[in-house]
Amino acid sequence: MASNWRNDRIGSALRGENPTVLRRLGSGFAVIGDVQFLPGYSVLLADRPDVQRLSELPRAERLAFLCDMDRLGEAVERACRRADPAFRRVNLEILGNTDGFLHAHVWPRYEWEPADLVGRPVWLYPHDRWTDERCALGPRHDALRAGIGEELDRTPAAS
Repeated sequence: MASNWRNDRIGSALRGENPTVLRRLGSGFAVIGDVQFLPGYSVLLADRPDVQRLSELPRAERLAFLCDMDRLGEAVERACRRADPAFRRVNLEILGNTDGFLHAHVWPRYEWEPADLVGRPVWLYPHDRWTDERCALGPRHDALRAGIGEELDRTPAAS
């Protein structure tokens, strides 16, 4: 993967240089997460780098973003359920505490997660899960990437 796309995730997606992009959606980009300790983790990036909060968008654009978040969540759910029978659910989050641009996290959750973490927010996972190279996005995730993309293609955009 290119080295500097991480410094400008939205700009690189707009330029076609972000290797994590799964699909262009109406309000932004569906991307697969850099870390995959929960396989299928994806993010919806708003296509407006100047927007930090959902409330900064006009109502119609807000609703479009939320509909795309739902669409990506459904695609992740379907692809992950097909890939792993231990799939439990999807968690959707719009946080914005670290990155200063509007984005939504789509976290698949699994029965095989550690008992002390399965019912808690993903952000409580140990730091090493976020930094361990074995959890990094790589070629072994290609089938899941393709599955999420195919599900996005099957899931119609909101009218």
